[in-house]
Amino acid sequence: MGKIIAVTNQKGGVGKTTSSINIAASLAATKRKVLLIDLDPQGNASSGCGIDKDELEYHILDVLTGDKSAQDCMINAEQAGIYIIPANSDLAAAEAHLLSMDNKEAKLKNALDSVADQFDYVFIDCPPSLSILTVNALVAANSVMIPMQCEYYALEGLSALLQTIQQITEAVNPELEIEGILRTMYDPRNRLAVEVSSQLHEHFGDKVYRTVIPRNVRLAEAPSYGLPALLYDRLSRGAKAYLALAGEMIRRQETMVESVA
Repeated sequence: MGKIIAVTNQKGGVGKTTSSINIAASLAATKRKVLLIDLDPQGNASSGCGIDKDELEYHILDVLTGDKSAQDCMINAEQAGIYIIPANSDLAAAEAHLLSMDNKEAKLKNALDSVADQFDYVFIDCPPSLSILTVNALVAANSVMIPMQCEYYALEGLSALLQTIQQITEAVNPELEIEGILRTMYDPRNRLAVEVSSQLHEHFGDKVYRTVIPRNVRLAEAPSYGLPALLYDRLSRGAKAYLALAGEMIRRQETMVESVA
């Protein structure tokens, strides 16, 4: 069964969707089969993979409400090299739809049970808030990837997110763990960034990815062309960084499998 990773941070503007798209595409470039689930009503992960979110026949809301299966709503985003279950602004109504349903926190988990074994990795791009959508992602996931900028307020947001993860772990998903903390928009010339980075290493050790994602114009430009950075400009610093992250994730996974064996 594929590893399900929720990409989340309750703070917006940290490169969450950029990371979701680019790590998914980078792992696909290493011949892994990857599914990306857009769980953000803004639908940016969908448009960033070349999907016209205003012309969707089915989308993730249909999955959550049980009107369609995950398989029914899956699209082959060929230019990104991945499969995606897209979203658009209709997803903003999810809270109201799910409120009256039984077992509403596990709708996504139940839907993914039938498709997760088709993939090596499933990434869930979460909204920048603690809503029923984010809770669904955390209940469905095996682990959490946390993109964050190395700045003061980011540490406060991280603390709140960790509390949420702990609550989900204790209440409904005891298997949930931190996959890794990803430093995004990183500038080593910024003293505060270096200090925060040092604090992260001190508190989280090897849960902090060695790979850092730099500030990069190509990463910002790529979504407007509906492409991951790897396909927009594979020689850019941003594309190379996400490829390095894919390699780091694969090595971690292999080491974990070997230690269990």
